Amino acid sequence: MMKNRFLTLTLSIAVCSFSYGQYSGQIQTNMGGGGPAQGATAGAIATLLGPISEASQKRTIEWESFAGSPYTENDFKPAELFYKDEKVGPVYYRYNALNEEIEIKENPMDEGLRGLSRDKNIILKVDGNPMLFKTFIDKDGKTLNGYLTQLVDGKNFDLYKRTRVKFTEGSKATNSFVKATPSRFSQFEEYYVQKTDVDRIDELVPKKGKLYKQMDSDQKAGLKAFISENDLDLDNDKDLMSIILYMDRNAS
Repeated sequence: MMKNRFLTLTLSIAVCSFSYGQYSGQIQTNMGGGGPAQGATAGAIATLLGPISEASQKRTIEWESFAGSPYTENDFKPAELFYKDEKVGPVYYRYNALNEEIEIKENPMDEGLRGLSRDKNIILKVDGNPMLFKTFIDKDGKTLNGYLTQLVDGKNFDLYKRTRVKFTEGSKATNSFVKATPSRFSQFEEYYVQKTDVDRIDELVPKKGKLYKQMDSDQKAGLKAFISENDLDLDNDKDLMSIILYMDRNAS
């Protein structure tokens, strides 16, 4: 009962102000930017939640008429909310990967929902894995901001996963020979790696050659043998985690 009161107090203190100025990268979204929670105290963490984006509020399109979904999962799932190292409490969330926005409810039956502030001090733990707002660099060299889920927290390497959604508008049938195509949401997954002694997170293209470049020359043979002997697939979450953990153990 006390925990629920604490969470209710925490989530209702104030609405945060958003600002792009805190971050050096772009955020590929229809949303307003994120900013730090103001005036956080030990007893009650201020302003973790803000309003859902105007883009989402004004959108009148019915997603059900399209193929796919802007969400990684349409239903709200349980998670734990933290501010830095302080646990705020249990919440229910779903992730709009199209707009890169986390939607939050205190109870899955609640009608109202709020958007989680884009604050790098906020951690949403989903099945034990931290979901964080980060700055990272994609394979084209662009510096971006967005949500990453941490899969490996190692001494030498950290591994992150990014889920993004792309919207493709459909087309009408122009004649009897050309069929109409529905609008659709397509989901993609990307992986990012960070060396703990390097202050940047880079996209990891799932190719063996790219992985080998992360290791010292005298350790590449061992990594090649480990991948081959265990028949590991770089496009598989668990296999890629095993590879990064091996690299972490054997890094000089």
